Amino acid sequence: MWNIPTKERLSRIPKLYETEHVPLKDKVIYLHFFIAGCDWYIAEFDGHDLFWGYAILNNDFQCAEWGYVSFRELREISIHGIEVDCEPEEYFPARRAVEIDKICKGNGWQKETKPLVVVSKIEELKDKVKAGHFQHFQDLFAEVTSPYSEFFGIDPYPIWEEANGHGKN
Repeated sequence: MWNIPTKERLSRIPKLYETEHVPLKDKVIYLHFFIAGCDWYIAEFDGHDLFWGYAILNNDFQCAEWGYVSFRELREISIHGIEVDCEPEEYFPARRAVEIDKICKGNGWQKETKPLVVVSKIEELKDKVKAGHFQHFQDLFAEVTSPYSEFFGIDPYPIWEEANGHGKN
């Protein structure tokens, strides 16, 4: 396989089932493998061998589908000495499925060009404070100290200060 994705790049892909609540159009596609009219777009990875994503084989858009593919099997594909390639990150940055022409064609979607915006958990918390989700500092503090919260372990003081206009500009 040419351009084997690095461990760092693979580590950024969500684990299997982590994005099952995300609509298909909004699934983030992290990798694109291709060879001779076949494309595999990867959205999830088990961390070992199994990918989940969208496959188009032999440019057959009517039979293209979301499903599983083995990384090991992709690496073994060779057609007359030509191996499967993985598009390098500088040419294929992570983006939503609805922003990729071939996935849109296979699913009958209109292509969207709204860029993927990844918001950090800290920025998300600041936005929640500004929107009034936490009326008092104690509410924010309770959120970041709960082990059941997705914001567990984040320092609430700078978030509260900045969200309320008391932080550095």
